[in-house]
Amino acid sequence: MSYAIVSIGGKQYRVQEGERILVDRVETAEGKTFHPGVLFLGGDGKADLAPKGVTVTARVVGHVLGDKVRIGKYRPKTGYRRHTGFRARLSQIEIEKIGGRQAPAKQATAAVKEEAATEAPKELPEGYAELTVAQIAEAAPGWQRPMLEAALAYEHEHANRKGAVHALESALETKEE
Repeated sequence: MSYAIVSIGGKQYRVQEGERILVDRVETAEGKTFHPGVLFLGGDGKADLAPKGVTVTARVVGHVLGDKVRIGKYRPKTGYRRHTGFRARLSQIEIEKIGGRQAPAKQATAAVKEEAATEAPKELPEGYAELTVAQIAEAAPGWQRPMLEAALAYEHEHANRKGAVHALESALETKEE
């Protein structure tokens, strides 16, 4: 029988198909499915640490409150007594499927989109993404206007570093004069 170790809400759980478990509240609505992160896949004498393309499908059965935890404080000889309680907000989930592979076409398109997002515009100065704010401030006055505009657009889309944006805007103002 196969099992998986998944990460839900910063905690790790060992799950099998058909199993119901209580976890910290998840944002998924009741009756909907979600795919927690898979850390380990094992069973039948095989083990795979950090499997790629393997998913675990979990369905939210319901949102419940945990057992009440009573908390009391007491200090002797002073009459100090305080009582409070706590009930954890939990979600009951059922593991529907372990080991379903994702379609490679979806993974390929996601990888292409990530590469396109990280690609720099052609007018951007060479090695701009690795420059620090101080290096940008020193080099910006020597760049041409299209390079400054491309660098400013890059900052707004990716890093949005205040010092770099200020240096690029001031260099653009001096080019206008």
